[in-house]
Order: sequence, then structure tokens, then C-alpha cells
Amino acid sequence: MSYTALYRKFRPDDFENVKGQEHITSTLKNQIKADRIGHAYLFCGTRGTGKTSVAKIFAKAVNCLHPADGNPCNECEVCKSIQRGSSMNVIEIDAASNNGVENIRQIVEEVKYSPTEGKYKVYIVDEVHMLSIGAFNALLKTLEEPPSYVIFILATTEVHKIPITILSRCQRYDFKRISVQTISERMKELCTIEEMDTEDKALQYIAKTADGSMRDALSLLDQCSAFYMNEKLTYENVLEVLGAVDTEVFGRLLRSIVAEDSVACIHQLDEIVTLGRDLSQFVTDFVWYLRNLLLISASDNAEEVVDASEQRLEAMKEEAGMVSIDVLMRYIRILSELTSSLKYAANKRILIEVALIKLTRPAMEKNYDSLIQRLESLENKIENGEFHVSTAPVTAQKTSESEEEKPVKKQRQRAVPEDVKLAASNWGKLVGRLPGSEKAFLKDCRISAGDDNKLYLVFQDEINYTMFVGHNGTGEKKSQIEEMLGEATGKEIEVEIELLKPEESYHDKFTEIKSMINMEIEEEDF
Repeated sequence: MSYTALYRKFRPDDFENVKGQEHITSTLKNQIKADRIGHAYLFCGTRGTGKTSVAKIFAKAVNCLHPADGNPCNECEVCKSIQRGSSMNVIEIDAASNNGVENIRQIVEEVKYSPTEGKYKVYIVDEVHMLSIGAFNALLKTLEEPPSYVIFILATTEVHKIPITILSRCQRYDFKRISVQTISERMKELCTIEEMDTEDKALQYIAKTADGSMRDALSLLDQCSAFYMNEKLTYENVLEVLGAVDTEVFGRLLRSIVAEDSVACIHQLDEIVTLGRDLSQFVTDFVWYLRNLLLISASDNAEEVVDASEQRLEAMKEEAGMVSIDVLMRYIRILSELTSSLKYAANKRILIEVALIKLTRPAMEKNYDSLIQRLESLENKIENGEFHVSTAPVTAQKTSESEEEKPVKKQRQRAVPEDVKLAASNWGKLVGRLPGSEKAFLKDCRISAGDDNKLYLVFQDEINYTMFVGHNGTGEKKSQIEEMLGEATGKEIEVEIELLKPEESYHDKFTEIKSMINMEIEEEDF
């Protein structure tokens, strides 16, 4: 006999065996007992939460010959035929592959015929959001006023894709994600029945990985038990099969990040890669680990918000005390952004290495949370004596020594208008004495000799002006050009660097001598 997967073998056959959806099963049982059965139901929720199972149980219960407290008896011929999938009264339709108008028209034609056995004809339409607009429109009238013996149960994982005209004709039931505790308890029951030797910690991890889906949890349990056939299924075995990482590894990695030790982080990532762990799963689990630390930091009762052993919980409390909430949120933000990038990345390892370096070096980012981390790091270094701030006053003797070291500015005779005009006319040769970056920006300026014996460098482009003088003013550049002119001419020529305003005219403000100027910059002596 062929093997049957656990999620199929242990599919619930009555409402009592449906775990984690008591708010729905209680309502449906009460409707059956009170004979207040609706004509159209919409079951929506994430995968593996019991939508199709509850639909089949409901179909059995409304047709059962001997129902008990709203549950099917599973003993009568009607229940057995529905259970086997051979009943003509329960029609399951996969809307993903039967989503056309013709498929729905066929259903509309079939509902005219009353059931051959039992009270109701039940149509279970799975993944109903896959129907085309035309198919939805064809279903509208029948869904609103079906024959008294017809019940429609529509199931979907994407309720936002269902037209409002369909939603308004159905009773809507939202299936919740099943809790980790509920899933692990159910798996423990099934392991006892199957005589499987497992650790509770292993089942807890499988339940957490399933992300609220009972079907996913049973599939993962099936996979792990098959890999370690006839052996005890331990926590380490589960980590190996699922390509996951132990939480202790995350603790060591976090300590390296807090210590801003990029090399240690890269080495630990290399160990994870060597062990063959799944890198996407590693990042996801690390985000979850940081989320637990965030909850520990924000809560007085860590035992109630984090599921971990007593020993591990103590270590996590210590790690949570090493990092502020703002820094933890920065870590989570960076890794969450990384998670979305890894999905289509050709080389995941490089992206993770870059993210780890970014975590250890907040200076790489200029946003608020990075600044907070840099300040905290600086405070910690000062407290630990790793960073010293000198508070000793500067002595008068030191000041005088500094003044002696400064070069003495040469005293030159002040230039007359003819000297200024001569310097302006030979500007192309003079500017060749300046560094290359200054020469490039000076090509855009206009040269004028003012009536006040000053040489004016006038920029018309604001970008070039800003790049030349910088954001701290013109003092340094002005002195540099004045010194260059003094060495070339032997005269003291005062320089003014200005930006022409949009409303100003160059001719109105300055006496232009452009015709006298050779603007080709040459590397020649004056």
C-alpha cells in the first residue's frame, strides 16, 4: 500500500478536530443545529489553515443522516461517500484551472437538478479569486438566489481580488493563522499515534517555521522524519534538514555586530555557508531573533512574549541590554530591506556581507537611527576609557610657538591701476600657476579691473562658484590667488571673488576689460 502524507492522512473529519478555528466551527455548528443554513459562504485566510477541510466537514454535516451536536456522524453512507470523494452531491471545483465563463455556465445548468441523496447539493469552489470577470458575472444571479437545496462555499487566499458584488452575497469567515503552540500540540498527538520519537524543541521549531499553517507544519514534519527514519528527531536534526541556524549562532553574531567587529561577522557567515545553511532562511531567522530581543527590551515579562528555554532566555536578556531599542530597530530595518533583495539575488552571500558591514559601521548611513548608534558607541568608548578627550588648556608658550611656526607674509608695494590691468591682461598665464582643480573652475569666470585697484573674478554660474569657493567662504581661495599674483608681479593686488546675481548685468556693475585678457590658460612664467 502506498504511503499517505501526514496532512492527508490526518485531515480533520469533524469540527472538533479542526484546530485553531473555534470561532468558525462553533458558528457553523450552531447554524446546523438551528437549521439556519446559509446559501453562500466565503472562507478566506492564508494557506493551510483549514478552509477546504471545514468546507468538506460542513458538506457532510448538512447531509448527514445522523448528525450529533452539529457534527457529521462519519458512519452513515452519505458521510462515507463524501469522505471518499464519490458523492454526487458535493462538487469540488478548482477555479485556478476552471476559471472561464463556460465552466461557470455549466455549474448554473447543473444546479437545476436536485440532489440524488441527502438534503443539499454543495459546490466547493477553491481559489475562487482566479475566476475571470466574466465568470464572476455569470455566477452572480445564481449565487444570490440559488435553489433551496444548493449551497456554495467559496474559498480563497486573496479575498481582496473578489468583486464586491460577490462579497455582498456571501457570509464571510476569516480563518486565522494557527498559533505555534496549537500546531506543536497537534504534531505531538500525531507523533504519538505514528510512534515517532521526537523532541519537543524540534516540534516547536517546525511549528514556528510553518508560519501559522498546519498543512505546512505536517509537510515539514514528514520531510524531517523521512530524512531521519527510525531515529529520534532532534532539534539539531530539524535545523540540518531545513537549512536553519541555531539561536546561539545569532547571539554570537549579534555580539560581534555590537562590538563593530566586521571581520568576526564575516567569519561567522563563512561558517554558516560551509555548513550548507540556506542564506535566505538565515536572514529571516536573524530578523525574528532581533524581534524577540526588541520585545524583551520593551516588556517587563520576557517569558510571556518570547518562546525560549530558561537558559537561552537569560542570554537573550543580556544581549538585549547591550543594545538600545533604536539600534535594534535599525538592525531590523537593514535586514528587512536585505530580505526583499535576496529573493532575486544572483549572489546572496555578497549582499549579506555588505549588510553585516553596514550594521557594524553606522557611519556608512546618514539617517537618524545610524546617528543614534554612533553617539551610543562614542559614549560607550568614553565610559570604557577607549576614547580620551583632552581638557588641558592651551598655554601661552604653545601659542607663541605656533605663531613662530607660521610663515611670515612678504610685504609688497600696493598695486596701482596699471598693475591690475597688466595682471588681468596676462591672466591666462598667471592662472597656470594654480592647481589643476582651481584652473578648471576659473575658466568660467570673467576678469575685471575695478576702479578701486582690485582685480575682480566674477562667476556667472552658481555651481562653479560654489565648487570653487566651497561652503566656508572665499577666504582661503582669495589668499591663494593674491599670493600667486604677488609672486608673479611683485605687487600687492587685492582680489575679490563674486557671483553675479540673476538681476544684475555684468556691464552695469564692472568695467569690462575682456578684450585685454588672454583667457587661454598657459603654463608659462609671467
